[in-house]
Amino acid sequence: MPSLNEAQRLPGTLTRTVAYLEAQPYSSSIVVIDNGSVDRTVDVASSTPCGRVPVSVIGCAQRGKGAAVRRGIDTSRARFVGYMDADLATPVETLDVVMPLLEAGSQAVVGSRRIDGAVLARRQPFLRSAAGLAFRMMTAMLLHGIEDTQCGFKFFAGDLARTVARQLSIDGFAFDVELLCAIARQGVLVTEIPVQWSDQEGSTLRVLTDGRRALADLFKLIRLTSASAR
Repeated sequence: MPSLNEAQRLPGTLTRTVAYLEAQPYSSSIVVIDNGSVDRTVDVASSTPCGRVPVSVIGCAQRGKGAAVRRGIDTSRARFVGYMDADLATPVETLDVVMPLLEAGSQAVVGSRRIDGAVLARRQPFLRSAAGLAFRMMTAMLLHGIEDTQCGFKFFAGDLARTVARQLSIDGFAFDVELLCAIARQGVLVTEIPVQWSDQEGSTLRVLTDGRRALADLFKLIRLTSASAR
């Protein structure tokens, strides 16, 4: 769970997530990746009551959600590993769909807001929606058959995730695209599942600053992909 200044949201998110996971038949743990928070994120996460589902905190000095996710994957040892946003924009209960797919042999299962069955309970503001549309149009040049690269609910076979994580370098919000491209190069089919998704206040995404950086990272990926195809 990559987290930057999430002290306000983490108590509810972790309590709900721990309660859900403790009711499941499989073993699990939660790792909060602190991405340079200046609030009480670390204290809140460290003091979360837990029983059968341990909650731990790992620091990530390199700023950026992509860097935080890589750090979490690199330090994992689990059979399955994934990440979800600290705001629970996608409910943790979505794992009811994800886990059976992974157990049945799927190696990459990702949430999608753009396929049949998805429900947008609360939509993004207009500016973010417009920026997202432009981003998706560019992403289509790199990835075919994946409708939503940016939903923050993705789970993988652990060995696959750790293998591809070592190939990644993007620290910003385009990291999901780089991750999915790396998985596609492994010849792995990505399974998209529809999710119920709600835009949450307090996002750390800065549309103009982070949007420009994400687009620059996409251009870089497109150039690299074109060069390797020659």
